[in-house]
Amino acid sequence: MDDGHIDKQAAARARAYSMPLEEIDPATPELFRDDVMWPYFERLRKEAPVHYQAEHEFGPYWSITRYNDIMAVDTDHASFSSEPSITIADPKDDFKLPMFIAMDPPKHDAQRKTVSPIVAGPNLQALEPIIRERAGKILDELPIGEEFDWVDKVSIELTTMTLATLFDFPWEDRRKLTRWSDVATAGPNTAFFSSPETAEDERRAELFECVDYFMRLWNERVNAPPKGDLISMLAHGESTRNMDRMEYLGNLILLIVGGNDTTRNSISGSVLALNQFPDEYRKLKADPEAMIPSMVSETIRWQTPLAHMRRNATRDVEIGGKTIRKGDKVIMWYVSGNRDEEVIERPNDYWIDRPNVRRHLSFGFGIHRCVGNRLAELQLKIIWEEILKRFSTIEVVGEPRRVLSSFVKGYETLPVIIRA
Repeated sequence: MDDGHIDKQAAARARAYSMPLEEIDPATPELFRDDVMWPYFERLRKEAPVHYQAEHEFGPYWSITRYNDIMAVDTDHASFSSEPSITIADPKDDFKLPMFIAMDPPKHDAQRKTVSPIVAGPNLQALEPIIRERAGKILDELPIGEEFDWVDKVSIELTTMTLATLFDFPWEDRRKLTRWSDVATAGPNTAFFSSPETAEDERRAELFECVDYFMRLWNERVNAPPKGDLISMLAHGESTRNMDRMEYLGNLILLIVGGNDTTRNSISGSVLALNQFPDEYRKLKADPEAMIPSMVSETIRWQTPLAHMRRNATRDVEIGGKTIRKGDKVIMWYVSGNRDEEVIERPNDYWIDRPNVRRHLSFGFGIHRCVGNRLAELQLKIIWEEILKRFSTIEVVGEPRRVLSSFVKGYETLPVIIRA
């Protein structure tokens, strides 16, 4: 970690502990882009683990920052509804995108059940050699000894290939999936849009392009015998075959973002973490077979690729001595719970053979636990098995550029040089 990074963290700590507690707004995207949210969450866990933010552009909200409190909210879907949104912003009245992660039972359960076979054991076994072959080809084409962007060349490429396979999506257009994933979650002040003022119109135009493209695939699959890809599953599924265009788009965005963005950022995060903790890198290289499975789980905890999930209180509930009122917006900060000193030993360290390494919040809990968690772990496992067969070191040679978002915790670029 260079001196500039250390100075930035020290300044963030001083500010986090000097400002009035009620003014702390952890949903500020710039904190995540600059990687300085940590002391704010640390202070909230210590002093206000159930914290009310009265002033926010998307309305007031509660922050839940401790591991056990997050678990209590996440596993109580009767008191904490996922409707109408899993992010801090409310859907606009004229652009509502129903998706099963933002639904409650019974509709949630039926739609989730329609797509879950694609990430069940037998299908993962069939996918593993395909992912491995692609990972090997991606790695074999990388330049040795020259700087390049790991995010673009490896993380995006592997996860987009996998997603295209799950959708049986036209191969030559697969980077459209990457684009739609980014546009769906990007903030108005990002490079994806011409200006903040036009961002929402531009986003809608691109997402309509997405659903129009997928409508063509739907029409092909619905008139053919059922197959094992996601579009065919949705087109023939009893609970999904009568979706309207907006619900189809909502579920597509869920599957696209969930199926590629999160794994992409975990793959990039693993390279960064191993560079920041070189002893762990040495440990990994000394015994890959033993270390990779636990390294995968530790990466997903350390990275926490989705920083938060939102719920809405369906009744008055007391948590941590505070009364959350019916209708209040509740944000579960997974990124904070995964660093909770009271539950996780040495939480800020990247420790690849950590005891209880699977004890993290990144996949969520309860009925909304990530449906594709095993596929995410599989891709991370395979890429590192193939990396360690080929290269002595992947060296990070500059600061990553991080995503401007308090929801997607990820990387736009990560400059690296590979040593053979």
